[in-house]
Amino acid sequence: MAAAERGCGRLPLALLLLAASASASPRYAPDWESLDARPLPSWYDEAKFGVFVHWGVYSVPAWGSEWFWWSWQGQRDSKYEEFMRQNYPPGFSYADFAPQFRAGFYEPRKWAELFEAAGARYVVLTSKHHEGYTLWPSSTSWNWNSMDIGPHRDLVGELGAFLQQKNIRYGLYHSLLEWFNPLYILDKENNFTTQNFVQTKILPEMVDLVNRYKPDLIWSDGEWEAPDTYWNSTEFLAWLYNDSPVKDQIVVNDRWGINTGCKHGGYINCKDKYRPTTIPKRKWEMCTALDKKSWGYRRDMDSSDVMTDLEIIQELVFVVSFGGNYLLNVGPTKDGIIPPIFQEKLLSLGSWLSINGEGIYASKPWRVQMENTTIPMWFTLKQSVVYVFYSDWPQEGMLPLTSPVPTNVTRVSMLGVPGFLKWSQASVDQGLLVYLPQLSPDILKMKVWTLKLEEVK
Repeated sequence: MAAAERGCGRLPLALLLLAASASASPRYAPDWESLDARPLPSWYDEAKFGVFVHWGVYSVPAWGSEWFWWSWQGQRDSKYEEFMRQNYPPGFSYADFAPQFRAGFYEPRKWAELFEAAGARYVVLTSKHHEGYTLWPSSTSWNWNSMDIGPHRDLVGELGAFLQQKNIRYGLYHSLLEWFNPLYILDKENNFTTQNFVQTKILPEMVDLVNRYKPDLIWSDGEWEAPDTYWNSTEFLAWLYNDSPVKDQIVVNDRWGINTGCKHGGYINCKDKYRPTTIPKRKWEMCTALDKKSWGYRRDMDSSDVMTDLEIIQELVFVVSFGGNYLLNVGPTKDGIIPPIFQEKLLSLGSWLSINGEGIYASKPWRVQMENTTIPMWFTLKQSVVYVFYSDWPQEGMLPLTSPVPTNVTRVSMLGVPGFLKWSQASVDQGLLVYLPQLSPDILKMKVWTLKLEEVK
């Protein structure tokens, strides 16, 4: 009897603790005013750099872009129709590509190792693109998912396990619309006054994604044809922030309805390859692709279509100096191979970050983001240290900095080079003239250099 009494005594206490815990965390209402007030989890701003992965059935034809199906049978683009006539038999449908999406050489452990070597702090995988094919065994996508047809594998889950081992945050891209889903087409014909597609397909599969894989980020897309009220976006986000298993760490973007871009969500990316010229009021991200013409893998890609090492590093530095994150996309082949040219670019960036990442990760925008006087340069701030990035080496070996205000204890160094550099004051009020080290092959291969200024204003 005594033991039973003690057991009964513990139950109310547990309930009281649970209630206290619940009351300690703010509850978010299903409206944008409340949802937008949620603080962004700090890991996202500190991460700065992530890798985007576009992979799906479109990786089988691997021609044109990841919008292959829509270009071929939605827009009836003559170039795509001719491609199909020349390469596939009459009557071949888009669904017939799926059995060829085998992912036979997909090794998620190697992917995770590559992304770690690239310096990525988060990875975003397309769990489902606009074609509707899911890379996990979704119960609402019968016979149009990676377990039922194609690889017969849980591609989302396999990668997540290895990223977790590497301490890399895992994000899942998810398209709201599906071009040719009959339920979506019916809702669209009804001017989105019905929600058959959302209630039976989208909401169940998004809840499944969260509960099953516990992602750190949901990268929503495909929102542009309907308002957020059709997608039930605020109701889903309220559940995500209040009651989901990832409520404390989850981060989302701004693509939740035709009326939400650049306005609502956890952070903004506004449009693909968004690149503001002033610091936005909200945390932001630039997503871009190594292949300048496509997000998915293309067999017709030319080497000149691929970003150069210098373009990648310059863009990363620009984005971070203006307070953004940089999400750089690769498109694997249907077999699950990340093309060697993409691997080379990621490893080159990772090599640069291993030396210069000190001025990138967990940095903040400085009071001046860039100078473009004689040599373009960008600035970041970490605690009281200012970092200066530049990609042109002055012939005379002296770099003038206009914005910093030095003191008599200012020290200047270059990341990757031992010791301190000499400098002189450029004017009475502010500015430095930094005497750079002798240019060596090791310094030259960095392409973008970083000065570290300590004790400056």
